[in-house]
Amino acid sequence: MWIFVVVMVLLLIMGFPMMIPLIAGAMVLVFFFLPNIDPYILIQQMRTGIVPYSLLAVPLFIFAADIMSTGKTSKRLVDFVGAFVGHLRGGYAITTAAACTLFGSISGSTQATVVAVGTPMRQRLLKMGYKDSSAIALIINASDIALLIPPSIGMIIYALVADGASVGDLFIAGIGPGVLIFLFFATYSVIHAKIFNIPKVEKIPWSERFTLTKKALLPLGFPIIIVGGIYGGFFSPTEAAGISVLYALILEVFIYRSIKITNLPKIALSSGLVTSAVFILVAAGQAFSVAMNRARIPHNLTDAVLGPDPSALYVLFIVAIFFFIGCMFVDPIVVILILTPIFAPVATAAGVDPVHLGVVITFQAALGSATPPFGVDIFTASAVFNKSYLDVIRGTPPYIVMLVIVAILVILFEDISLFLLRWM
Repeated sequence: MWIFVVVMVLLLIMGFPMMIPLIAGAMVLVFFFLPNIDPYILIQQMRTGIVPYSLLAVPLFIFAADIMSTGKTSKRLVDFVGAFVGHLRGGYAITTAAACTLFGSISGSTQATVVAVGTPMRQRLLKMGYKDSSAIALIINASDIALLIPPSIGMIIYALVADGASVGDLFIAGIGPGVLIFLFFATYSVIHAKIFNIPKVEKIPWSERFTLTKKALLPLGFPIIIVGGIYGGFFSPTEAAGISVLYALILEVFIYRSIKITNLPKIALSSGLVTSAVFILVAAGQAFSVAMNRARIPHNLTDAVLGPDPSALYVLFIVAIFFFIGCMFVDPIVVILILTPIFAPVATAAGVDPVHLGVVITFQAALGSATPPFGVDIFTASAVFNKSYLDVIRGTPPYIVMLVIVAILVILFEDISLFLLRWM
């Protein structure tokens, strides 16, 4: 175990992309410690990892998010939210958090949300007197709500590798924690604005609010179509992803006319590059997971960490710690692919609901995505806003503390995740 861990860490330090350490770790196990296994099984498993039909939803949601990021959807959502809360104390910060939540319910991608909502809102926050570090910290942490609010790419990956949890149930279960994070951030925004004497803006007349609401109605239809369609039995999550692409195209190309048909190949190429990176990680993660299982590493690890007959609560806290630390250093998709097969069987045996487990895991992925040293959203914000690493992370501690508090509440009270499912 320690040998292949050292190999992976060395490759990461040398700057290799994550797929190389995953494949190399699996090869080390098979060639040197599992001589009875044909190495060809790794190639077979890599192909098997990207075959499931449910994975088709990933490129479709990515493509829909890219179309909307390029078009006017994010601006209409920002203007709509700002019309109702922008005049409050801390209203622009609340608008940012709410817009990130709404755009997350459309895109399912934290990085797309950073770009689409963060770009216009950062300038508005700076004009209102916010420090740049505070504005960026709010953007990257509020964008992580996109991993919890449906459609969540992280939840799709979790459902792929875990038994007993449907994508539709996970989508519904993520709404409660996502809304709770927004309420924490909104409360903090009001307190922060009072402490630093952030000025208010004038209240927008109701006539203008009505106009902005009409402009936002079609973008707000995305989550209704996705969640309502899945739970109404009209289509599957994968079909919902296809419909979201069609809906985005109709809005941006034919109704808003913010995108020309000639722009679509460039947008599709960008989506294809992101999708290829995701699928390569999924394939490598599948091979890595199979090699670890053959070497019985998950069994030895869970026995050592969890001990015999662990309680459900203890398992959830251990899972949260492992996923949080993992996502601080590695892409959340990789961590979900590697660690879920290790902990999911033990958690299920301890009585943890698979859907609740998925929410806890996805929550830690969201938390780790914006947490130093290597949270992926930190580097996205650094590139988009052209700011140094230290400038990006300087304002993150208050948000990390709030996210940790909400994470603990979600672990302790599973109804935060499951009440909507039980009600429905």
